[in-house]
Amino acid sequence: MEGRLVEFLRERDYLLVRELGQGACGKTVLLYDDLVGEHYVCKKYKPIEHSPLLFQNFLREIRLLQRAYHRNIVRYFNCFVYPEKTLGYILMEFVDGTDIWKYVAQEPERINDVFLQSISGFRYLESIGVLHRDIRPQNILVSNDSVVKIIDLGFGKKARKKEDFDKSISLNWCCEVPDEFDDDIYDYRTEVYFVGKLFDNMIREEGIDSFAYGAILEAMCRRNPSERVASFSDVEKEALTQTFSRIEFTDDEKSVYKQFAELLSKHIVSVYTGIRYTDDGEKLKTLLDDVYTKVSLEDRIPDAAIVVKCFIHSDDYTYIPKGFPVAALKEFLQLLKDSSPGKVRIIMANLHTRLDAIKRKSPMDDVPF
Repeated sequence: MEGRLVEFLRERDYLLVRELGQGACGKTVLLYDDLVGEHYVCKKYKPIEHSPLLFQNFLREIRLLQRAYHRNIVRYFNCFVYPEKTLGYILMEFVDGTDIWKYVAQEPERINDVFLQSISGFRYLESIGVLHRDIRPQNILVSNDSVVKIIDLGFGKKARKKEDFDKSISLNWCCEVPDEFDDDIYDYRTEVYFVGKLFDNMIREEGIDSFAYGAILEAMCRRNPSERVASFSDVEKEALTQTFSRIEFTDDEKSVYKQFAELLSKHIVSVYTGIRYTDDGEKLKTLLDDVYTKVSLEDRIPDAAIVVKCFIHSDDYTYIPKGFPVAALKEFLQLLKDSSPGKVRIIMANLHTRLDAIKRKSPMDDVPF
């Protein structure tokens, strides 16, 4: 059975609703699946000028989207690629809303939430080693239910090694470029700069005076990279620390958090470097709710791995399997359910800080030679 080609009888047909636009590598349309009752955005490889490089960029966008799973990143569903015809399609989530600038102009009182969501999305891309490299208002959408969605990874790049941060593209940037461009460098600090400038320009031009993170934004917008805040992770931590000073937790809420956080960190002995955390609050609640359903009649969770996996992606950790009380899980889950989105972000940021302190090891540590 292994190795046999899996053939599907028939690919789905979709109803064309309307055209949405033309990008550097593709044309986008809105489709409707009448079988399941859902809309999808379909991006077709249709550049203004065909070239092998542009088609490879299109394939790279597919690979990057397949890796990304976050509330603030547009969701990837499927692709159909025909290399022999230099043709391809990507099916993605339809974001029913508008671009970030238009949204903020219409809903200026939501600027702080939009900022935090945007930073969360870019911090996630940073955590999986992806540079977006085309940061502009049209590539950050806000849905009608106020959820930020970062779209269009057509210029995106997987970046881990030093040579990956060479400045290899030149776009019509919507602001003055940062100093590192003089050295042909584009790294995560550069992304911080362009996101910062985007918000700075929006706030100034729309005359918004309710933005709460002015000092952080100023540090993001410094042209000299050595003086700029270094990463979206640092931006998020600083912003949430500032938010924490305005959001009050009761003593009971603090007690529930501390008990669970101590149990979780004690049960994880070590993790591999490069480990990734669950950072979508709604997803975390769903995962923990599923676990609680399975163990609710027990006093102790039979294997703590089912809890740990809710917070840490993959199996790249060592842990203590026994001794995790079900009551602590129940109370923590209820805390998440009763908390506002802002509180949930603070809870998760504090948990990640605790997990960051756990002993790290390299995958090579387990190689016996």
